[in-house]
Amino acid sequence: MLYLLDPRRSDQPFPDPAGAEREPDGLLAIGGDLSLTRLVNAYRCGIFPWYSEGQPILWWSPDPRTVLYPERLKVSRSLRKTLRKGLFQITLDTAFGEVVAACAAARPDSQGTWITDEMALGYQGLFDAGLAHSVEVRQRGRLVGGLYGIALGRVFFGESMFSRVSDASKVALAHLVEQVQSRGYRLIDCQVYSRHLISLGAQEIPRARFLRELDDWAGHACAAGPWQTFPPTAPLRETPT
Repeated sequence: MLYLLDPRRSDQPFPDPAGAEREPDGLLAIGGDLSLTRLVNAYRCGIFPWYSEGQPILWWSPDPRTVLYPERLKVSRSLRKTLRKGLFQITLDTAFGEVVAACAAARPDSQGTWITDEMALGYQGLFDAGLAHSVEVRQRGRLVGGLYGIALGRVFFGESMFSRVSDASKVALAHLVEQVQSRGYRLIDCQVYSRHLISLGAQEIPRARFLRELDDWAGHACAAGPWQTFPPTAPLRETPT
């Protein structure tokens, strides 16, 4: 049975994720709004919004959960070579809206996008509050790849990524991992399974374990505000293939 959220009560508690539907996997609640308070509460509880244009807001907490432990990122020899060539320029938090818009753009193999205008405004609010961040990948000044997500405590909740040239999204992820490791983050939430993410070192874990780790790490004090690009404290190591 789905839990109905009141759009007039942004501070309304979410139900226990253990009560989420098995089919479709993880569907927990419907309705509400995408206010800053509601979104922060959702992510802190291991819940995220995901719906298409024309649908009500749907809230999810799938089981299992796909995560990436930063130290387990798989860096292939070819990606290492790409990173060393310096083909791309990387910045942080300088074009958040552009990255979200690029992620929202319909892909050739897709019928539409789940990043609605309402969703984009919600994440812009998180960015304005210093809780959302973007990694931008440029080539000769043109934005060719990137990703964005939410940071709470020592957990980064990855939302979406895009690539307009080969390897641009992989480069964005590699630089995200460098930055979150430098800042002491322990976990990157990837939400749902994809073969692409698994190939880069992500793994599926039981929802119960994810929620325990979320309790351990998301509550740590973390300064809000834009990320400044700075050299990582430890270089990425190549993963044998």
